[in-house]
Amino acid sequence: MKPIITIITLFFTIISTAQDLSKLYEKVNPAVVVIFTQEAKLESTGSITKTVTSEGLGSGFMISDTDIITAAHVVAAAEQLRVRFLDGEIRSAKVISTFKSADVALIKLDIPKKNAVTVTFGDSDLIKIGEQVFIVGAPFGYSHSLSSGYISGIIKNKLGTNPFTNTEFIQTDAAINTGNSGGPMFNMKGEVIGVVSQILTKSGGFEGIGFASTANITKNLMMNNRAPWLGLGLDAYPLTGKTKRLLNVPQNSGLLVQRVVFGSILYKMGLQGGDTEVIVDGQKLIIGGDIILAFDAIEFDLTDQALVKLGEFAKNLKPDSSFTLKILRKGKIIELKR
Repeated sequence: MKPIITIITLFFTIISTAQDLSKLYEKVNPAVVVIFTQEAKLESTGSITKTVTSEGLGSGFMISDTDIITAAHVVAAAEQLRVRFLDGEIRSAKVISTFKSADVALIKLDIPKKNAVTVTFGDSDLIKIGEQVFIVGAPFGYSHSLSSGYISGIIKNKLGTNPFTNTEFIQTDAAINTGNSGGPMFNMKGEVIGVVSQILTKSGGFEGIGFASTANITKNLMMNNRAPWLGLGLDAYPLTGKTKRLLNVPQNSGLLVQRVVFGSILYKMGLQGGDTEVIVDGQKLIIGGDIILAFDAIEFDLTDQALVKLGEFAKNLKPDSSFTLKILRKGKIIELKR
């Protein structure tokens, strides 16, 4: 008799969970958006390299009638952003701030969304392995798709006190595919506990291991520690060791400018991106562009001390602030001023 009672109890538990998930989905789904991007990329055919327009796709979620959280890799080099809502309305937006290491970004609508539905962050420090979660996004362009699963692990990487190297990711078995990036991961209270980042894959599709940046890291970087210059349309790569030597960087490290978004502040300052794709130690880089050596008097370096100073510089920078970039261009050190 007991096995029958257990089976019946389990059956009704499953039905109840499914109903709860359905109600939560209906509540939070209107806050989820699809993000379409356009960016300039290099395309090589034989010895000919040309710049082409590439379209991208991602997801995001609204935290106010103008502000949307997404993944940094979705929007970091975008020259145009369009946001599509559940009701089919499409609005343009711009990047406000990005943090590449944590893979989170904040974008803002050019015009506020009327009657916007928003979601709130939960405390990701309280999550536990085995806890059920669900994700809403646009995998392969199928907008507002739901997937559910469990928290498989929590990965924390705290290397120091600077805001550029500290990351936290939630590992999950909830299905994540192309187009999900930047979408929200929810707990069973309907709170955002993560921002979908990436998957580990050999086939190109989802194989059971996905990652999301934690809500607390996202809140700290996007709400409490905004760095405006990180949203100025710059795709850059830190140079150390072999890459530093190959490019003749005259200091401990430099910041290789791969792409600069057309019309951005850094573009207007005269900063130039690269024009040649190479692979160094398995890493694909775009070289030929400027190498940033210093922001004002702060020399770029990957030491914790230098990055803390750069973090403070970024946090105190205003939209109309004047500053100077010291760069290496074709073997010569020059300055660009704003």
